Amino acid sequence: MEENQKIVRTAIIILILLIAGFGVYYLFIADRGKLPVPAEPVPTEKIGRTEKEAESPGGGGGVNVALDQSDEVVRKSAGDLSSNAVFGQWMKSRDLVRRFVAAVDAIANGQSPRPQADFFALKAPFPVLQKGGRTLLDPAGYDRYNVVADVFDSVSAAVCAKLYRDFQGPIEQAFRELGYPAGGFHKTLFRAILEVLRTPIVDAPIALEKRIASYIMVDPKLEELSAAQKHLLRMGPENLQLVQSKLRELALALGFTETQLPKPRSPAPVK
Repeated sequence: MEENQKIVRTAIIILILLIAGFGVYYLFIADRGKLPVPAEPVPTEKIGRTEKEAESPGGGGGVNVALDQSDEVVRKSAGDLSSNAVFGQWMKSRDLVRRFVAAVDAIANGQSPRPQADFFALKAPFPVLQKGGRTLLDPAGYDRYNVVADVFDSVSAAVCAKLYRDFQGPIEQAFRELGYPAGGFHKTLFRAILEVLRTPIVDAPIALEKRIASYIMVDPKLEELSAAQKHLLRMGPENLQLVQSKLRELALALGFTETQLPKPRSPAPVK
């Protein structure tokens, strides 16, 4: 049981930190509806690193380690990534690079990375409350993700970017294991970053409607969000805003530009 809890926590950082360097993050409302339209492809020359550079480990200065032996090397290299003690515990998970790559790929396609990082799959159901004849997502539940946001905020963007570049070899190997051609992970990472940054920040309780085995969001604009984005909403506006701010910082450290990224989100009203 304790081992499962460690894997779940690690998944969180291996998705949040990893989505922009090396870490984790998410929680998800089951959504078996249609997949969102993939983000438009970004010209290679406009991305921080070119596909050609991504094909070689670290662009010439990376860590020379096989994917299957990369966990311990990653842990040692990530020593300066965060001083948060919780982060150190999360990094004890196994298959760090594979989890990172698979989770980023899932998020890039708007899907839940639950199989790779069930860190947001908490034991207790997400809390709801009844108010004025409506069923609402209880804001008290947002506190469950404070530790995730705090750890993510503690990450050094510069170290995160260096780790990402240093481990291009294992990352690309893990990406090819998923059936993709060499050199394409950087664009997938970019799409995943956009997926997170485009998630609206809702500064009010979210109205829900009970279905047979789950809830749906009453606001159609929120219900149409991807599974990944719906889970981000469950972190709460303050945590999500903190995560998006750090992710933007990490994206810039990775070589993406402000013009490529969505404008910072501000709280939006809900129905």
